[in-house]
Amino acid sequence: MGKSNYCRKEEDLETLWKESSSTGINFSKYEKIAVNVEGENQTKPIQTFDEAGFAPLLMRNIKRAKYETPTPVQKHGISILMAGRDLMACAQTGSGKTAAFLFPVINNLMARKSESKDGMAVTPHMLVMAPTRELIIQIYDEARKFCGGTGLTCGVAYGGTSDKKQLLALSRGCNILAATPGRLLDFLKRGEISFKNVQFLVLDEADKMLDMGFLPNIRECVKHHTMSTRNRQTAMFSATFPSQIQKIASEFLDNYLFLQVGIVGGACTDVRQTFQDVTRMNKMDKNEMLIAMLQKQMQQNRKDKTLVFVEQKKHADVLAMVLCQDNIPATTIHGDRAQEEREMALNDFKSGSKPILVATAVAARGLDVKDITHVVNFQMPKEAEEYVHRIGRTGRVGNTGRATSFWDWNTDGGIQRDLVRILSDAKQPVPDWLAGGAGSGGRR
Repeated sequence: MGKSNYCRKEEDLETLWKESSSTGINFSKYEKIAVNVEGENQTKPIQTFDEAGFAPLLMRNIKRAKYETPTPVQKHGISILMAGRDLMACAQTGSGKTAAFLFPVINNLMARKSESKDGMAVTPHMLVMAPTRELIIQIYDEARKFCGGTGLTCGVAYGGTSDKKQLLALSRGCNILAATPGRLLDFLKRGEISFKNVQFLVLDEADKMLDMGFLPNIRECVKHHTMSTRNRQTAMFSATFPSQIQKIASEFLDNYLFLQVGIVGGACTDVRQTFQDVTRMNKMDKNEMLIAMLQKQMQQNRKDKTLVFVEQKKHADVLAMVLCQDNIPATTIHGDRAQEEREMALNDFKSGSKPILVATAVAARGLDVKDITHVVNFQMPKEAEEYVHRIGRTGRVGNTGRATSFWDWNTDGGIQRDLVRILSDAKQPVPDWLAGGAGSGGRR
């Protein structure tokens, strides 16, 4: 006879714990990051997790995860949410924001223990919306880890895969639901989900959801007639705070505190950032430069994980094929790959069987893979902010990392000024040819 579902779930949870990242060696540097809080009746930030007054079971899980000292977004975010306030937090990925919104909610839900199903409809108490499948799965896994042993259940909903399997898993009910807006709205319209019990709403990576056109779906969910407004606490997280985000904040949040945490991860001194001028190189020479770099890296440590960014989906597949032909084990992740293929590629990367992952920007947001040591911008992004997101995949939560960027003046000059400012702010060395806006055919 096969193992019970319960045993399989327990084994699965143990695997999650084994693969989880822990606080890095340079974590103390986060103390120097500038933090700004705006709004009336501000709360006092916690300095330790013990100060938060979490339930013993949750504290055991926090200690098991080796979370020793809260990051700035956790110190302020946890105290704000524990006080029942709405929150708009501006913080980069890799700064610990998932824990900042999960810990207070899990602690609160442990005390309530209310039903998470009403007839046919699933009635979650916490709803987390995020833009990509990878990020949603990540939030779901983190929630499962920290809910371990509490009796709270977690669910997930995202497109690109069988809705039947997801509905079957949700049919048992769930306290915390992580979902992409499109699939969530589909389940809502079909009556499979009701928001009548939602007490906590989180919009993660709100700026990216705007870029990807999710706002109408988000608005339809948040304004749905089953969604409570009176008893609901809402938190929004964004890497940037443009006017559109401010507008949504005023629309969805009530009497909120605004938390601004300085750029971490990517612009941190823990990520050693270097640039190669490839302006006059042809495509073959550029490929050879990357191959030589990766071969040298693999000679030093074959298991070092490297994330290589390109701008277009077709470039990802072609470049991965070129690398494989030179016996460099690579795989790809981008929007045209089926969900099953994306999950397989991510697993191959995480396990180290294919330690080189060639990706488009879909992986730049929220991808949290343990021990990514190197990020390569094979093609630079069109915006300097995207550069920060990309290299933030390494040097996460206090660990060290490095980033190498291939710079082409023919295509990349538009971000030169902003990039130099970001590098200077992070106390990174700026090559003279990049700082001056001149060089190999360069222009200001």
